[in-house]
Amino acid sequence: MSIPQDYVSVDLETTGLNPKIDKIIEIGMVIVRNGQVEQEYSTLVNPYQQLRPETVELTGIRDEMLTDAPGISRVIGKCLELCGDLPLLGHKILFDYSFLKKAVVNEGMEFEKQGIDTLKLCRKFMPAVEKKNLSSACAYYGVDLTGAHRASHDALATHELYQRLTAAYGEAAEEDFLPKPLIYKIKREQPATKRQKEVLRELLKYHKISVTVQIDHLSRNEISRLTDKIILQYGRMSKR
Repeated sequence: MSIPQDYVSVDLETTGLNPKIDKIIEIGMVIVRNGQVEQEYSTLVNPYQQLRPETVELTGIRDEMLTDAPGISRVIGKCLELCGDLPLLGHKILFDYSFLKKAVVNEGMEFEKQGIDTLKLCRKFMPAVEKKNLSSACAYYGVDLTGAHRASHDALATHELYQRLTAAYGEAAEEDFLPKPLIYKIKREQPATKRQKEVLRELLKYHKISVTVQIDHLSRNEISRLTDKIILQYGRMSKR
């Protein structure tokens, strides 16, 4: 048994906390071999919807920065390739994994991984009175977190935090550092039908309202939820 020194440190910025309805807006990955950074990858991702003010405030990512960014379907294959057979490292790694898995499944591929969670390690080894979020953990262990809440910076900081943790506790608690299976179940989303898009556009025109999402990029479930929400709030179209 030995502490993993080959892994992919992952961090995502997203529009919200729920992978079933929220979207990735930035991906940061740091590929590590023998404890050393071998490669870094980062990309902005167009969510095809307007960002909420709180997301902009937290991440510093603005709508205009995403206009020309690729959609998730154009970059998820590259992410899958970079991950290879390496375990994933992250601070609350199941969060990042769930968003990535959704994107992979939507492309008709599989993504079953093992992961190492620095948040769980911090909860085990840090004093109970200390906060365990990434910023606080990095401050506690002396890891520079310049550029917090941007994916590439957070992924690199998570790698450095893990190295500090292994150096401090790895020899005495080797089993705690072993990768564990990441479990997240998600079904492939179906694209919205032509008729669904037509109905939504007719509804928007009838009620003279606009939405902050790009209709052509909505899934079947997403467009159904949005249509139901508009009908509930504004009512159905009257027959003429």
